[in-house]
Amino acid sequence: MNDAELAQLQHANAVEALTTEGSHVAGALMRRADGISLIATGLPMMMFNLVLIEDETAHDEAVADAVATLRVRRHPFVVNLRVGTDDRFGPLMAGLGLVQLSEQPWIPGMAMYPISTDDGPSLAGHEIVEVGTGELDDHIRTTAAGLGLPQDVVSSFMTPAALEDPDQTLYTGYTDGEPVSTGVGFRTGRTIGIYNISTVPEARRRGYGEAITRRIATDGARVGCDVAILQSSDMGFPIYKRMGYQTVVEYMGYIEPPKAED
Repeated sequence: MNDAELAQLQHANAVEALTTEGSHVAGALMRRADGISLIATGLPMMMFNLVLIEDETAHDEAVADAVATLRVRRHPFVVNLRVGTDDRFGPLMAGLGLVQLSEQPWIPGMAMYPISTDDGPSLAGHEIVEVGTGELDDHIRTTAAGLGLPQDVVSSFMTPAALEDPDQTLYTGYTDGEPVSTGVGFRTGRTIGIYNISTVPEARRRGYGEAITRRIATDGARVGCDVAILQSSDMGFPIYKRMGYQTVVEYMGYIEPPKAED
């Protein structure tokens, strides 16, 4: 499988996962039409309000309409364009008054094919469990602490409904009975997507994030997936690269220009 095919699988999984996760937020507006995905949760952070190009049928008018919709809702938002694939919308971003979030692409989409089922090093006293109703509060608190998000923001999309989706599995890692790490697996066809990998600050650099990443990928392989994908932070990138993930797509973010200081 070549990088272009892996990039398409990575992007398709990300669109499905973000749309599904966002739909759990009360009052969210989700729209998929004209080749684009509009995810408007109303949460006060741009990563939860975004526009993604789904396929080649997307056109300027549809993208502009999605941006107008987000502006009306008055929450921070970002338009994520794939470098190379979505370059045709670059001039439109400037015409809409949006600016690059950063000089370089801000999100690398990574993939592993085939999936390695290596469990990695053994971690004393550590256990990773699939989250049920009884473990959801632990998952929410740990995700919030690990990602540096308000707990009420996490609980707005990590709802009991998230546990009912047959394609989505939530995980929490416990060390000596204390929750220290979390992750989410989301399946689309042959692809297992790995999301929300987090470790509480006091337990970092002990291999817990890597362990939960491996567990999600391995569980995906057990149900027939042969591609694992994820979107990496700067902190996680060297770890994922060492594990065998490769960058197959990069996203350039476009946002409203910063307001001038008074």
